[in-house]
Order: sequence, then structure tokens, then C-alpha cells
Amino acid sequence: MKDHRGRPVVAVTGYGMVSSLGQGVADSWKGLTAGHSGVRKITRFPTDKMRTTIAGAIDYLWQDDDTAMDITMRAGILAAEEAIADANIGTPGDFPGPLFAALPPAEMEWPYRRRLHDAAPPSGDDAYDRMIAAARRENDDYGFRHSLLGFIAEGIHEKIGTRGAPISLTTACASGATAIQLSVEAIRRGDTEAAISIGADCSVNPEMMIRFGLLSALSGTNEPPEQVSRPFAKDRDGFVIAEGAAALVLEDYDHAVARGAKIHGIIRGIAEKADDFHRTRSKPDGSAIIGAMRATVEDSGLAPDAIDYVNAHGTSTPENDKMEAMSLEAVFGERMRHVPISSNKSMIGHTLTAAGAIEAIFSIKTIEAGILPPTINYKTPDPAIPLDVVPNVAREAQVSAVLSNSFGFGGQNACLVITGEPA
Repeated sequence: MKDHRGRPVVAVTGYGMVSSLGQGVADSWKGLTAGHSGVRKITRFPTDKMRTTIAGAIDYLWQDDDTAMDITMRAGILAAEEAIADANIGTPGDFPGPLFAALPPAEMEWPYRRRLHDAAPPSGDDAYDRMIAAARRENDDYGFRHSLLGFIAEGIHEKIGTRGAPISLTTACASGATAIQLSVEAIRRGDTEAAISIGADCSVNPEMMIRFGLLSALSGTNEPPEQVSRPFAKDRDGFVIAEGAAALVLEDYDHAVARGAKIHGIIRGIAEKADDFHRTRSKPDGSAIIGAMRATVEDSGLAPDAIDYVNAHGTSTPENDKMEAMSLEAVFGERMRHVPISSNKSMIGHTLTAAGAIEAIFSIKTIEAGILPPTINYKTPDPAIPLDVVPNVAREAQVSAVLSNSFGFGGQNACLVITGEPA
């Protein structure tokens, strides 16, 4: 089957997830549609000196002495295994296609850096020089591998047996959608009949909390934890950092049908636009965000009026939510005031690099189940955002086409249009 431009139609035949609401798509979806929150007090490390003390951490996977890379790989493998089993494709350890993995930036965490610093004798060198000298002397393979972005993707690749060299990418909070885009493009080009896209990020550690806090991105409200993430509400004051992973098996539609696969949905449109205005803020006119959404709808071959639900980026920061709402009205006009839009981040928190992949699965589930997830904690409407945010309670609705938005720091904007199985 070909799309309106003569390209192979790309189907989603398997999905898997790890989130703060539970392990697996079923538990995560159940919690989401019930309006439950996965945000809790951080217990993994002391927070008494921190401004922000809450997160959507997946502590059920965390083990003592884990680095962010350790738990990210573990979560990514679990999501991938669920997706591959759901798609019933290949055999264990032999997936018949490439891997595109959206991952957080790789770096040595501070406990390891301090150990290296302490291992070097005092000298006239500065602290960084001492640390590098100690690393060279110890020739530590563990430390070296854990400082490579490709380390996580290599581990997932070795476990599930994907074809070719695994691709690692980081486009900030748009990364999960970008990983899906790369799989779709590979299938459309005819490079492969199947691919797996993964977004994984388990970065709840002191350094990340401090960094995002210094950017004034995190909420400092803290109490009660489950009510802090308030996308689109007037009293929103920052996002809640969270952990998670999602994996999607994508296939050429004809290939999937020929092998009798179940079709969960179709990735109908993909596009991205860059914004060079500021490291954390969008251009005031929203041109890059607007351009990404318009290009995605155009790529799908659908008319803008065909979009009947928006899975919002909706971070709960004052700037992001205002810009997203303004941009949506620019793309869809007055009709946007009657198109439901909700933010999963009100319940699971902001999973950073993984967000676009997780939200793509929730978009597919919305179509499959006919249920719009709510935006919880919406108690004080913002007059500047006159949209239907599906406040507080899930809603039954027949949905045929979803626009899923992912906007990242540094001006990375990627969107997806997802539909049900073609007629």
C-alpha cells in the first residue's frame, strides 16, 4: 500500500513501555486514563538542600549504584522486548531491522568523577586535569564505556539483535519523535521492511535536578507531589522531571499484512523544524513550532480539519504551554478551540528524551480505545489558553487522527500525525 506521495505506508505493529505509572503499556495506559499520577517524593538520594524534591522516577527498576545509563539501558530493553513480543516479529535476539534509539547525553556522573579526582595525587593541576590523569592511569573500561552515547544503544542492540549499526540520537525533548521519524524514513526509502524506534531516559539524579533547576525549568512547588504538574493551568510553574522508555516496532504496511501482524496504527505524517532563537525559549512568533506542525499535517496528506485530537507537548512551564497553544491556533484557527488537547505529562511527568516515543504510544492507544486521556490538576483555567484540555477526567471519543507534538530545548521541534488502520 502506498500513501498519497507513492511511498510505503508505515504501520505500528508492536509497542512497549516503562513509565512512572507502571511497567508495560497496559498498566501505564490504565493509570493514565484513570487520572493517576506517577509523581512522588524522591527517595533515591537526599534532597534536603534542593529546590525540587519530586520526580516521576521508576524506582521499581532502580538498583543501588546504578548510573543513569544503567537504568536507561534496562528500561529500554524492557520496552523493546515488550514491543517485539507484541509485534510477534523475528526471533529472540534476532530482530529483522535497524534500531534508532533516542537517548540522553552521556557523561560521567559526579560520584565517579569524585572517585577519579581523589585517586590522583594533589598537584598544581586543576581538578579537571587531575581527573583526566587518573582516568588515563586507571585505564577503566567501565568508566570509558559509560561516557559514550552509543553505549546504551549498543547494549540494546546486543540484547535484541537488530541489524546494522544501532543509531543513537539526542535532539533534546524531541528525541523520541525523531527516532520514530528516522524509522519511518528508512521504511519509506525501501532500506528496510521493519525497524524499531526506542526513546529511553532515566536521568533522575542530583546533577540533572540541579541543572534543570538553574534553567528555571522545574517546578519548586513539591507539595503535594501528584498535583504539581499542571499543564495549561494558570498557576503552572514548571515541569516535573520523570523517567521512562518506549519502543515501537514499525513496518512496511504490506509486509505487516503479509505476515498476519496486528496493525495498531499508522504513522501518517512526520516533520521537524529547527529554531535558533534561544537555548530554552521558542521564537516569540512561534514560527518553527507552527512550521513543524504544518509540515507534519502536509506530509500526512490529510486536511488540517481531519486532526481530531492533539497529544500536546504540554510541559507545565509558563512559556512552553503558552507558545504551544498560540501555535496550534495559528495552524488550526478558531476550530482549535473545539479540538480536544491533553498533556500526558500532567500524570507521568516529563520524560525528556523518551517523551515523544511514550506519547506516540499513548496517541495510538487513544485511537484504539476511543478514550481521551485527561490533563489532570487543571483547577485554575488560563484565560490566555482558551482550549479544550480534557480537564481532570478522561473522556470517551472516537478519534481518527492525532497530532503528537514534541518540542525540545535548543530549538528542536518534531511532530507526528498518527491514524488508525487505513480503510
